[in-house]
Amino acid sequence: MNPVQEPVNGDQSLRGDNGAFNALVEFYQCFNHSDLPGLEGNWLSGDEPSMDNPIGGIRRGWEDIRAGYDKLFNGPARVTVEFYDYTQQQGEDWSLFVGRERGLCQVGEEELHLAIRTTRWFVRRDLKWRQLHHHGSIEKPDLLASYQRLIFGAPL
Repeated sequence: MNPVQEPVNGDQSLRGDNGAFNALVEFYQCFNHSDLPGLEGNWLSGDEPSMDNPIGGIRRGWEDIRAGYDKLFNGPARVTVEFYDYTQQQGEDWSLFVGRERGLCQVGEEELHLAIRTTRWFVRRDLKWRQLHHHGSIEKPDLLASYQRLIFGAPL
């Protein structure tokens, strides 16, 4: 399986196939523009979805995930990322994207360049692709501590 080379940051044109790639593009478009209503349309509703990342910790259910995005979007940090060096595996009603994110976290004059391993899993429900799970991790402990310090004021 070869990595797909086109980085995704939300500025891409949607494909005409109504496939899972469009849902991936829409996620990054909403995230990078702090669009919480858009993210709600991207994620599966109810108790099924889950997220595990260095800032949000483990969150279960859309309402818990939503609260994490709300806290980030309304906090002092501005975070933007793009997804790259990824692969896509897909079945009839599921699609898994595994790759990396690079981006920027800004708080005032301070900037931190991010490097995150990322997995996004989408499922098709009622003819629409929705995100079911996200996992992100930062490999370098010093980068993780710096990121948490910018977001929370101290490493966790």
